[in-house]
Amino acid sequence: MRLIHLLASLSLSALLAAPAWSQTDLQQRAQQLFKPIPATPPALPGNPATPERVALGKMLYFDPRLSESHAISCNSCHMIGMGGVDLQETSLGHRWQRGGRNAPTVYNAVFDVAQFWDGRAKDLEQQAGGPLVNPVEMDTTEAHAVEQLRAIPGYVQAFAKAFPGRGEAITFDNIRRTIALFEATLITPNAPFDRYLKGNAAALDANQTEGLALFVGKGCAACHGGINVGGGMYAPFGVVERPGAEILPPDDRGRFAVTKTVSDAYVFRVPSLRNVALTPPYFHSGKVWDLRQAVAVMGSSQLGAQLSDAEIDRITDFLGSLTGDQPPVTLPVLPASVTTTPRPKP
Repeated sequence: MRLIHLLASLSLSALLAAPAWSQTDLQQRAQQLFKPIPATPPALPGNPATPERVALGKMLYFDPRLSESHAISCNSCHMIGMGGVDLQETSLGHRWQRGGRNAPTVYNAVFDVAQFWDGRAKDLEQQAGGPLVNPVEMDTTEAHAVEQLRAIPGYVQAFAKAFPGRGEAITFDNIRRTIALFEATLITPNAPFDRYLKGNAAALDANQTEGLALFVGKGCAACHGGINVGGGMYAPFGVVERPGAEILPPDDRGRFAVTKTVSDAYVFRVPSLRNVALTPPYFHSGKVWDLRQAVAVMGSSQLGAQLSDAEIDRITDFLGSLTGDQPPVTLPVLPASVTTTPRPKP
């Protein structure tokens, strides 16, 4: 993997070096490594957005009738207003089953290289259909999801408006497309760090600026770079030293389950750090609730660095500057069921 080759080519001392940049040099270096969240959502290739499609996707995102029990929606695990997560180690699904991994935030997920911790979905559209048919999550089928929506008159009208002149509009592909379009709107611009990247050096306070210098100088930005301060690559959890079994469960081999490649064992998609202060617990196992502890674990496991308490404090201060404007989403009024609409199966 390119990451492993990169890390192998860098000396540990180079990774841990923290140069004493001037404020101007630090800002310029940050502008090279990171990009601000834009004010408007990006277009999805092959999935053009219209107001009708985004509105439909929003309804579907909040509609629990897409689950077999009519009790679970996309919002159940990726809560709008709570950082796009559910603040659980692992999420509750169908018949009180627990998922195997912590639910990643839906906020800014459109900027990630792939979806899910193991990258098994290439984009939001592919991701949107996964939980619906997962027996541990929403436990429906593609056919039943279509049957359910076709039996709700309001959805028949909404899909016809969203996909005019295309014959039968309610298809599983169109369900996925519209949910993805809504999810793509869930971006969080205007964080203090975004304003800093746009040229306002005063947007970060002294502690956050010091934390940024440590974040870059210690090597954190080698994986956590780009627009999402992460989310753009895969990396082994434990480049230098693997965490304990509680944080890194030995039976979850990460991306290996997708690729069956030995070098992908315990490799995961690097998470975005956008809004990380709002999204505990941390890591795919969801076992770490304290952001300071998560910083310390990353220092030792990924960089081989025993960070001091002061360094952990400053890096944590910097991570707080990544909290952007939360998307102002109003709850949609969902179409009513009728007597012929399929009923829940608890």
